[in-house]
Amino acid sequence: MLDELIEEQEPDALALRCWIELEESLKVSPCVLLSELNDRLIPAACELDVSNAVTMYALCLATGRSPACFDWNNNYGDDPDACILFHCGPVAQSLMAARGKAIDHPMFAKALGAGCGFGCNAGQLAPAPFSYSSATTKDGRLVMYLGEGQITDDPIPSDFSGCAGVARIKKLQAKLNQIGYAGFRHHVSIA
Repeated sequence: MLDELIEEQEPDALALRCWIELEESLKVSPCVLLSELNDRLIPAACELDVSNAVTMYALCLATGRSPACFDWNNNYGDDPDACILFHCGPVAQSLMAARGKAIDHPMFAKALGAGCGFGCNAGQLAPAPFSYSSATTKDGRLVMYLGEGQITDDPIPSDFSGCAGVARIKKLQAKLNQIGYAGFRHHVSIA
């Protein structure tokens, strides 16, 4: 049905409300589906994040590569220029170090019971340079930020259940402070 909608409407990008109705009614998590769309260069953001669907589309056009949407997550060790980029698994396989593994989404297994969220795409990002961006709206205008970083081959702690990678970004702490104080949300798009 989604492929039919995409063929009919020809969207530049899309944002999908990925929880909790799909898990309650169909017992699936759409992470792997979004991963596959991103690999086809159809930017697909989760959590109905329209602003990051826009930045994913822009990054896809700029790089000609698959985009992904992540959460800015924990610092990585004691390195002030490293953090973990993480999300449940809507990450394109082309961005991952190895083939992802579809698993039951731990968050939904905990909230709804085992078997209510199959489709989380677990794996690690491949080491590579990347561009990052996010957007929000202020006073009726789209406001964005943009930067560059490097995904490293550093190991991810075992308690991460989706797809994650260690990102190294120069002056990361100052940039995160600026991003937060400017009112941007927890998501960031990369390509």
